[in-house]
Amino acid sequence: MYERGKTALDGAVTAAGLKEWLFTGCAPVAEVAAVKAPRPSVNPKLYTNTYGRTNGAKLKELYADGYTLRLGNLQRVMPFMAQVSTQIQEETGYSNYIHAFLTPGGRQGLRHHWDQQMAVIVQLSGVKVWQMWKPPVKAPMREYNESFRVWRDDYVPGWEGAGPDQEIVLKPGQSMLLPRGWVHNPLVADPDEPSVHLTFAIRERTPMWLAEKLLAGAIEDPAFRQVVRPGQLTGASLVQQLLDVRGELINYLNRLSIPTVAEQVHDASLTELEYNT
Repeated sequence: MYERGKTALDGAVTAAGLKEWLFTGCAPVAEVAAVKAPRPSVNPKLYTNTYGRTNGAKLKELYADGYTLRLGNLQRVMPFMAQVSTQIQEETGYSNYIHAFLTPGGRQGLRHHWDQQMAVIVQLSGVKVWQMWKPPVKAPMREYNESFRVWRDDYVPGWEGAGPDQEIVLKPGQSMLLPRGWVHNPLVADPDEPSVHLTFAIRERTPMWLAEKLLAGAIEDPAFRQVVRPGQLTGASLVQQLLDVRGELINYLNRLSIPTVAEQVHDASLTELEYNT
């Protein structure tokens, strides 16, 4: 956790501005979610009007009822946040996205879970308590080791029984680095003061991503575009096919000009925007 102070970000994105955006129906309905612990997210149809747009009055009602409202992908709809997102990627080579979370006083949206990417949490208003535990799985990424896929019923009782490994009370002007895979249970303790924070999800690159880039050009080699017949997808024939393709891959990789691929990979790190870590 570190002291951010007041920056241009705090002037460009405010609690009042986000609420106005949500409650007037201007927010893209696909980017809005409403959740209140311990319930799951409500069906978006509940706050979608007959024209397929956000029903701002319904979102205001849900918020008053204690629901956390998430406005996602601000970098797609706010020029200022698009610039920030681009600058992060230019500096790090990591693609990223930015979500805003508005939680009423004394309430909680998401409960214990972990994420597939690192995040920087930026508190804009109110106070949010972050209870955190060390990762129960190693280096989750994409669908691999997602919390809901490998969840165990004894996780939460065990965490709560032992108490958090870290607990940070995040106030306006402060930011926090949340490493990939760390369990977090964020909540608003003060019943009279709502919270608004931004989550900058930073998609770290991985050796798997580099391996995919090394193989990306293989499709240009006709050997990799030949048909594998149905009869070759079983038994000893399949084993031989896999051995043959492995050999072709090794030959292909040995022929690559690594400096050329490095230039292409660097360019990709600066331009790829979607989930591809």
